[in-house]
Amino acid sequence: MTKQIRQLDRVVIRFAGDSGDGMQLTGDRFTSETAQLGNDISTLPNFPAEIRAPAGTLPGVSSFQVHFADYDILTPGDAPNVLVAMNPAALKANLADLPRGADIIVNTDEFTRRNLAKVGYQTSPLDDDSLAGYVVHPVALTSMTVGALAAYEVSKKDAERSKNMFALGLLSWMYSRPYESTLRFLERKFAARPELVAANVAAFKAGWNFGETTEDFAVRYEVKPAKMHPGTYRNITGNAALSLGLVAAGVRSGLPVFLGAYPITPASDILHELSKHKRFGVLTMQAEDEIAAVGAALGASYGGSLGVTTTSGPGVALKSETISLAVALELPLVIVDVQRAGPSTGMPTKTEQADLNMALYGRHGEAPVAVIAPKSPSDCFFAALEAARIALTYRTPVILLSDNYVANGSEPWLLPDVESLPDLRVEFATRPNGEDGTTFLPYLRDPETLARPWAIPGTPGLEHRIGGLEKADKTGDISYDPANHDFMVRTRAARIETIPVPDIEVEDPDGDARVLVLGWGSTYGPIGAACRGVRQRGLSIAQAHLRHLAPMPANLGEVLRSYDKVVIPEMNLGQLAHVIRARYLVDAISYNQVRGLPFTAAELETTLEEVLKNV
Repeated sequence: MTKQIRQLDRVVIRFAGDSGDGMQLTGDRFTSETAQLGNDISTLPNFPAEIRAPAGTLPGVSSFQVHFADYDILTPGDAPNVLVAMNPAALKANLADLPRGADIIVNTDEFTRRNLAKVGYQTSPLDDDSLAGYVVHPVALTSMTVGALAAYEVSKKDAERSKNMFALGLLSWMYSRPYESTLRFLERKFAARPELVAANVAAFKAGWNFGETTEDFAVRYEVKPAKMHPGTYRNITGNAALSLGLVAAGVRSGLPVFLGAYPITPASDILHELSKHKRFGVLTMQAEDEIAAVGAALGASYGGSLGVTTTSGPGVALKSETISLAVALELPLVIVDVQRAGPSTGMPTKTEQADLNMALYGRHGEAPVAVIAPKSPSDCFFAALEAARIALTYRTPVILLSDNYVANGSEPWLLPDVESLPDLRVEFATRPNGEDGTTFLPYLRDPETLARPWAIPGTPGLEHRIGGLEKADKTGDISYDPANHDFMVRTRAARIETIPVPDIEVEDPDGDARVLVLGWGSTYGPIGAACRGVRQRGLSIAQAHLRHLAPMPANLGEVLRSYDKVVIPEMNLGQLAHVIRARYLVDAISYNQVRGLPFTAAELETTLEEVLKNV
């Protein structure tokens, strides 16, 4: 039958089901197909912390949201236009997020009395009027998949598990996605079991053909490619981009990269990715615990490598003593904190920005470090390079504050020219630097950077004392002298405060805004989308974003004081706002949430409009 083709400028799709239904894989494959068409993309995976929560229950629901458009987008979308619900739990957990008129594709085979009872449905929502405001497409996904695979040599269980490929095929047809890459992916994934390759390919094609032939889907949609800067792009997650940034830092510095890590959600993917790049001089070690991981990384830095350790908030707490040791030793060390909802174990698979105070102050004694935060998945690459640059140049620990939202989200990334990346080469100390020509002074500082010499152990004539006890200026001998301690503490602090970082840039298209929205980290997208919405309503508003949190840009105070009001949205209880108030005496308006989810653009837009009314 002939189907109508309708052009759209943007679509938000959410795949939802049990954690064992393959929703993350389905969403990832749909995203990859979409990336090939040249759409701009932003994704939001959302999954339970349990390896396998009870099947069919609300805590076990896993979802993957993808927003794609023919123009530049900043967020995964506030609300889905389409929900694919594999069971009653997936429907109930996500229904409140859907706007009226949204399409709901439901797997009717799973709407049994038992599954309905698990989530508190007395009657099936497919049989009453509770879904009257939506366009419901009942599809017997499970039984149709099993029927399509009847001729294949696979068990009934394996056939049922292929229903996600049926759903992917249907959605790929519905939105005119190219599917060749998915077929190649299936061939690679199940290469050891040819029968599963054939079954999954058949299930995918069955879903595609169902969309082509059924009368329930009378319209097919197209979203044209977005206008983007010319070049080669790839879809990338934040953790993958951060990993490649560390690889690039090793190449551009000429140093081996050593990662000491202990697996922890949501940072483990960095360990997995870096372990693939041994040919670039990357060495990874999965340590027995967080303390051993950071100790090994610091030892690697002492030995002349770029030492890196990756973790989340609980791990940073355990690493804090060794980070303080790195401050005292004045050695380069990159600490990646992929933040998650806390405190303690908290909600390990949900996002939050609540580790800022710990990054700035969470060590014993006066132990300042540099802190930077990427704003998006692709920006994680450049943030990792910047963290390495500061660590190597200024011989200091650097905390890189990512979070679950940017770490697992994805977007198109324009591959940079390697030669355009910063030159990170360092000079090791090779000869004595004392006035007598024979003495090595390990704490004789560079007058510009205040960094001390970096001497590789075993270099003849450069033997020096290390350890956590206070060092004497220049000689590095153990010192309990009060004046020396005061000098060393102030010098270490000055080394951080005098690191030159770019001035903060303000986006103020009209040039007459009286309200500034200041963000950091992953709030960049929602803030940007909200400000776009405010401006489209004819209102003026300015926005600025902090990448460098320690030290902060030199012009920040001047920028803040040039606006009548400053609004700081954060996924915490106001940690940056407290710093801004204390340091710059600006009465910032703090807007906070700690729900384990990123801000929506709509809620921020409403808040900003209320602020503008009262200026």
